[in-house]
Amino acid sequence: MPKRTRFTTWRPLATAATAALMATLLTPVAPAAASAASAASGGSRPVHSYADAVREAVWVDTGLDGDRDGRTDRVAVDIVRPREPARQGRKVPVIMDASPYYSCCGRGNESQKKTYDANGDVVQMPLYYDNYFVPRGYAFVGVDLAGTNRSDGCVDVGGRSDVRSAKAVVDWLNGRAKAYTTRTGTTRATAGWTDGRTGMIGKSWDGTIANGVAATGVEGLETIVPISAISSWYDYYFQQGAPLYDSGPEWLSDYVNSPAARAKCGPVQQKLTEGAPRTGDWTPLWTERDYVRAARKVKASVFLVHGMQDLNVRMKHVGQWWDALAKNGVQRKIWLSQTGHVDPFDFRRGAWVETLHRWFDHELMGYDNGIDREPMADIERAPDVWDTSRTWPPSGTRAATLRPDRGTQAGVGTLGLRRGHGTETFTDDPRLNETDWAAHIDEPTPEKAGFTTRPLTRDLRLAGSSKVTVTATPSTPTAHLSAVLVDVGPATVRDYADPGEGIVTLANRSCWGASTPGDSSCFKETEAKTADVDYTVVSRGWADLGNHASALAGSPLTPGKRYTITLDLAATDHVVRKGHRLALIVAGTDQGLIDPPADKPKLTLDLSRTSARVPFAGGAAAFARATSGTAPAPPGATALDGVEEPRTTHRVPEGGR
Repeated sequence: MPKRTRFTTWRPLATAATAALMATLLTPVAPAAASAASAASGGSRPVHSYADAVREAVWVDTGLDGDRDGRTDRVAVDIVRPREPARQGRKVPVIMDASPYYSCCGRGNESQKKTYDANGDVVQMPLYYDNYFVPRGYAFVGVDLAGTNRSDGCVDVGGRSDVRSAKAVVDWLNGRAKAYTTRTGTTRATAGWTDGRTGMIGKSWDGTIANGVAATGVEGLETIVPISAISSWYDYYFQQGAPLYDSGPEWLSDYVNSPAARAKCGPVQQKLTEGAPRTGDWTPLWTERDYVRAARKVKASVFLVHGMQDLNVRMKHVGQWWDALAKNGVQRKIWLSQTGHVDPFDFRRGAWVETLHRWFDHELMGYDNGIDREPMADIERAPDVWDTSRTWPPSGTRAATLRPDRGTQAGVGTLGLRRGHGTETFTDDPRLNETDWAAHIDEPTPEKAGFTTRPLTRDLRLAGSSKVTVTATPSTPTAHLSAVLVDVGPATVRDYADPGEGIVTLANRSCWGASTPGDSSCFKETEAKTADVDYTVVSRGWADLGNHASALAGSPLTPGKRYTITLDLAATDHVVRKGHRLALIVAGTDQGLIDPPADKPKLTLDLSRTSARVPFAGGAAAFARATSGTAPAPPGATALDGVEEPRTTHRVPEGGR
């Protein structure tokens, strides 16, 4: 995605296991009967030749004519598959990454692009999936979304064309769609080499397409692994009427469209512009791109990975998608890191490759390797320090209603279980953001109202999505609101505001699978980029107060009239440590929000009608225990400013990130 500059306890990967895994990855394995090798190890092994793998391209007919050239669009599908199974009369499952980035921007930390030989067959397939999984008996398929690279059609940013691009390939793999050996020819291509069992994976837009295809309920899609992925495109561009970017999907479509598509796709661009007005109102365009509403159709299992400090694709996408899947009984697994928009290959490489391998073996090859009986969630508590939960959110998690109250200074209040009283007033200052507010939580600054608990007497865990209900009286016809939960206390965290968003890329490489002269399996190593902070923003949410009556549309406000609105805060899993404090901040326009109100509204909060519903492990009783009695005094002011949020009002392409 464009970036802003700025089932069950998983067994930790022991040192011995890591060494064994590396030996398997880096030591050649002689060809043998795959079934025997797999049975001995409890999983698939690299018994097939990567150098001799079949590399081919087909073009799958989507049945659409997005570019309006009078012929149905065909999407390019590049395939790398082991040669030996077909010779032995065996069929293989498929791992698929459908992406708009294979030619324009690249994939992964090193921005790899597809390369081709003179016959048009893929030489370098970005990322390590083909290098690692093809020798283990999987086919890897890289799909160019319609309108990108070698595909026909137009990019419609998460709509019918995008999703149909990938769904048609799943259909073809299962014998339900047509494909051809060339982009314009009539010679048919069949997929007799596969058993049709498909798993989709991808980061950002790629993972978003996996969500969208799963939401069609297509047969043959057994599992998806969405990494840093969108679940509803409206919530990528807006939140409750508040704009999060300074352009809409038309910009993104134009950026990734191939030159040929760009010349034909003016009508699609116009439709995107008209269908996504900057008012922030919900339109049919957003309904088409809301996968959450179709979660009931999902049949595939879901292994979801996300950075809790991802300010590109925010954690709101995780909470609403996860909850919808849970309601429909979808088998799920989740990893939550402290990073921003970062792939797990770059923040927990060894454990990730081993876990993903076991996941695909279980879901696509049917191995009973126990991964479905291990903890559902892995959560990063500190840089490279991980915890697990048997279920997520953990059993016994319940929302507690926290209420702000006035303190001894204006704008510096308390947060507890008792109903507050009186009012607090602040003036919108769009030059400031959540880190500015949090850095001055104990000071009466004019741009925010802050409320904190007393220092905790024991650890307190938040897990899931929060809601903040605000009753406010504006002084102008338009007003934005921001609500932020903050852990006030010293910590060492991943520096998600750094350009690496929590990682540093090193010069040395490690190898994950087999290589050819044109496609190396060796990738640059990374390590955590850390920062010492005095506070940590745990969760945030925004809204246009004009959307108080409806999440679908806004209306002008009457100055001096009181309004109530409930803001959805992003999901999280965070432990506020003993001696720290939990804070709620309510303010106006976050600096990262585009199009601030023309005037600087003054907003008066009615504290008796303002509250936060926060999910705690143990519910309100756990909160009461943690905030009762005495605890160490909070640390004095220091020079640490916390992690500065990297927001700007422009967008740059994701590239390989």
